Amino acid sequence: MLVGVVPEARMDVCGVSAEDVELEYVSAAGIRERGALGRLWPVRFESVRPERRFPAFRGQGNWCGWYWSATCGGHVGYEPWLERDHLMLFDFDPLVAGMSSQPFRLSWTGPGGKRVRHTPDFFVRRADGTGLVVDVRTDERVGPEDAVKFAVTAAACRSVGWDFARVGTPDAVLMANVRWLAGYRHPRVHRPQVAARLVEVFTDGGGLLAGALRVGDQIAVLPVLFHLLWRRVLAVDLEGGLLSADTRARLGIVREGGQDAVTSSAVASG
Repeated sequence: MLVGVVPEARMDVCGVSAEDVELEYVSAAGIRERGALGRLWPVRFESVRPERRFPAFRGQGNWCGWYWSATCGGHVGYEPWLERDHLMLFDFDPLVAGMSSQPFRLSWTGPGGKRVRHTPDFFVRRADGTGLVVDVRTDERVGPEDAVKFAVTAAACRSVGWDFARVGTPDAVLMANVRWLAGYRHPRVHRPQVAARLVEVFTDGGGLLAGALRVGDQIAVLPVLFHLLWRRVLAVDLEGGLLSADTRARLGIVREGGQDAVTSSAVASG
């Protein structure tokens, strides 16, 4: 489910190099740093502070907030709800190891010598160590100047081995299901003995409610079941329809030490 690379506006950006682009960020210690992208790209940008504050005021046109990420074990900021939705998708993705919002500001010299600035929405660190820079913007909201900024940002990212993606509105059914499961993402929901029993019950697959009732009282079991779905210990089709009592679940694929592994009772209880 990890978001891929989205092609941007066609323009001549072949000449953009990491030394042409300046990067400015605020470290985890609150120190503002600045330098060429070619020098600063090794920074662990998934751990930096937001480059700018998230405003809140009466009559505000968009919604700002902080999303608690199970992946990061802390809060990550967002501005519109569309950014929050993508944060949930990143958090739900087993290939994501960390993320930060508004991680840095990029700037470069544009036509006529004018300085152009752009602050991407997210930096995502994948489990394999690679980086992904993300801008959240629907197609209808991308003007000519925005398209140029995204194209230059994509070229700058490629120059240091990062990927770049511009993402829009996610699939409605997928997003509704992930929002539901996100309510059970916190580790406090986990109960090892119940989880291990659920893995046994769903070894051969089955309906969610029927499987939960085989384990015990649904009030106690269902939260653990949803937590296992969030962690991908159990798997369901999240795009074919909204989760229901009859949705069929099966053992999922989880990652242990960077390797894919079929779910086991030991994994579920951990």
